[in-house]
Amino acid sequence: MTDALKRLSDEGVAIWLDDLSRKRITSGNLAELIDQSHVVGVTTNPSIFQKAISQGDGYDQQLTDLATRKVTVEEAVRMITTADVRDAADILRPVFDATGGQDGRVSIEVDPRLAHHTAPTVAEAKQLAWLVDRPNTLIKIPATKAGLPAITEVIGRGISVNVTLIFSLERYREVMDAYLAGLEKAKAAGLDLSKIHSVASFFVSRVDTEIDKRLDAIGSDAAKDAKGKSALANARLAYEAYEEVFAGDRWAALDKAQANKQRPLWASTGVKDPSLKDTLYVDDLVAPNTVNTMPEATLEAVADHGDITGNTVAGGYDQARADLDAIKKLGVSYEDVVQLLEDEGVEKFEAAWIDLLNSTEAELKRLAPSEG
Repeated sequence: MTDALKRLSDEGVAIWLDDLSRKRITSGNLAELIDQSHVVGVTTNPSIFQKAISQGDGYDQQLTDLATRKVTVEEAVRMITTADVRDAADILRPVFDATGGQDGRVSIEVDPRLAHHTAPTVAEAKQLAWLVDRPNTLIKIPATKAGLPAITEVIGRGISVNVTLIFSLERYREVMDAYLAGLEKAKAAGLDLSKIHSVASFFVSRVDTEIDKRLDAIGSDAAKDAKGKSALANARLAYEAYEEVFAGDRWAALDKAQANKQRPLWASTGVKDPSLKDTLYVDDLVAPNTVNTMPEATLEAVADHGDITGNTVAGGYDQARADLDAIKKLGVSYEDVVQLLEDEGVEKFEAAWIDLLNSTEAELKRLAPSEG
């Protein structure tokens, strides 16, 4: 079953699961995926936690204790989510040790309502790193304009970061610049750069969803022909930018100080369009030193019928540029699309965070002991 996953892993793609719940931890399912499906990391987001807490009774004991203590909803959410991340980090610790800290990682997100505020994002990242207290944690910070200096500051303090919600090539270059600036700060402070890791989460499927919707509205044969190509083109050109930046002089100085490259992470790799193959954003984004974080359905699809044929990114840069030029000629604005997706991404995570707070509040009320 897992031959395709093994081939993917052998090609230098780290397979991370885009999901976490207490049931997945306590049932042994996460350990099983690590053991049998080559999973070497976990990513979370507010939507994932909201779904986990609102389904089943896995959180009832902790929620009862929190309700008894009359903690705030905000504190309850942080106690619950950091407990899951801590437990998952412990399960993944052998992978972390075996890979020298590169994998075996679990990501947890700063409150997305802080996405446009730098100083509170830094403060929350520090707090989360302290609360989870595991070396194999990544703190997720969105790649908004306000997020960029926060990334530099947090990396500069020696805290490893998963930069999330990257859609545009321009913003991705700014993210890499923020990471290098953070490493330079950490180096100046005398920190051990070999202990600092980062991934840059470049979102894939949403690019096709938005651009293909606009191509459908155009409706011409050329527009139909351009469908289903933009997301892969965007991601491949991101990898080209990664290769360029991490072969430059600025990186060379940090490389000598044992710094780690910031790996591109392909996020949002579940295929939304049923006319496209369900393993598209895995099969066609194989490149060394990358991460692909998959929802379980995508992981299972790749295990079952993934077509892993070696590096499917290198050599595709000219075609990728041609594919993005084609949508521009058709009147679809790349700049408008990527800005919209960033704005929507932040809004969706904010909405999911509020849903998470509301679900948790409802559970605290349900489980609160009667007075007396």
